[in-house]
Amino acid sequence: MRRYLIQLTLMLAALLYGANSNAQKVAQTPPMGWNSYNCFGSAVHEDEVKANAAYMAKHLKPYGWQYIVVDFLWSYDNPPGSHIGNPFQQKLWDGSYVPWLTMDKWGRLTPQPTKFPSAFNTHSFKPLADYVHGLGLKFGIHVMRGIPRQAVWSKSPVLGTKGITADMIADTASTCPWMNHMYGLDMSKPGAQEYLNSILDLYASWGVDFIKVDDISRPYHKAEIEGYQKAIQHSKRPIVLSISPGETPVKEADHVKQYANMWRMADDFWDSWKELLHMFEYAKTWEGKGGPGYWPDCDMLQIGKLSKRGPVGPERYSKFTNDELYTHMTFWCIYKSPLMMGGNMPENRPVDLALLSNPEVLAVNQRGSNPRQLYSRKDDSMVWYSEIPGSKDLYVALFNLSDHAQPVSIPLKELKLEGKVTVRDLWKKQNAGTFSGDYQHQVSSHGAALIRISPVH
Repeated sequence: MRRYLIQLTLMLAALLYGANSNAQKVAQTPPMGWNSYNCFGSAVHEDEVKANAAYMAKHLKPYGWQYIVVDFLWSYDNPPGSHIGNPFQQKLWDGSYVPWLTMDKWGRLTPQPTKFPSAFNTHSFKPLADYVHGLGLKFGIHVMRGIPRQAVWSKSPVLGTKGITADMIADTASTCPWMNHMYGLDMSKPGAQEYLNSILDLYASWGVDFIKVDDISRPYHKAEIEGYQKAIQHSKRPIVLSISPGETPVKEADHVKQYANMWRMADDFWDSWKELLHMFEYAKTWEGKGGPGYWPDCDMLQIGKLSKRGPVGPERYSKFTNDELYTHMTFWCIYKSPLMMGGNMPENRPVDLALLSNPEVLAVNQRGSNPRQLYSRKDDSMVWYSEIPGSKDLYVALFNLSDHAQPVSIPLKELKLEGKVTVRDLWKKQNAGTFSGDYQHQVSSHGAALIRISPVH
């Protein structure tokens, strides 16, 4: 009888938490990669994706970087030199749409061959994914929530169903306010899950390892988020599910942890000190909510050459000062945010490469546990720390938020450290000495320090 009860309990647990455990088989540590959006907007071309992949393979793969992600509108034919970020579709007299996105007979968007020449005969991202995989990296794409409006107009059949067409599963009242190409899916309708299964099966056949689903977390589309994770499981390929944009509601923390691997906390983040200060606040609201397989996402790293074809401001290197760049990278690491490089990596300066290739700093992001704030806004300074599994050591990040250089202090007793400790400066890769009582570090204006504290036994 006891054995029967145990088996029943395990079966119920599997039913309740199966999607959760399946989702968390990937992204055991925060994903590290590159995304095309911040440097190329909607207009990235295949050769540019390959160039970034080749750079990552040569310079960053040894440090754990692995994902190459093509962001939005890869099915749209950007005219030469186009900086258009989100061209709205217009309805013609017969009800069809312009621009018409590249799409197969099943209502599934495919890569635009003028931007991705290897898709001319394949109608797929498989050749590009094969190139990325051949470098020992992983391949990802951005998708918009739902089903194309043009598929609804053309009544595209839904693969895997009998007689169900796109117009029968679309929620035409559910649209994206900033890009009108898609309708939401009514997940209560027969065929809706089958449609998601069909697109994830397609992506799996291309070799996709990561999907970023946009327009799904504000408002929070719970049923569709579940649908994407179910479709990933149906595809039988381990695929990371990233959802955006911010602000994902904190009240949905338990749900988003169950079905997504990473989720945006805020709107698009750019190279602005004011936005960086706001990110500290967003992160505090999600403190304690991340863990293996599910990560609050501070958004992409605004490092290196940005906005080559839009989408925000002129082409430039990041407007962050060097000290602000170190603050930016330090916080993303101590907080264990996913690390997605936003700049065009072949144009990296020495400072950009240094920010991305310090193994002791990256270990804070990949190995640290339970990041939390020690104090904030104390004399315009802030301290965060995390634990190191299997050790009594701590990672500690010190931030100077003021407009002048000043010391930032750590009362060691507040970290439950008694007696003497040794301190290692992780950015400098050198030992700073032995201390007791308080530790104090002189930090530049808008700058940061990142240290490892070890008790002396």
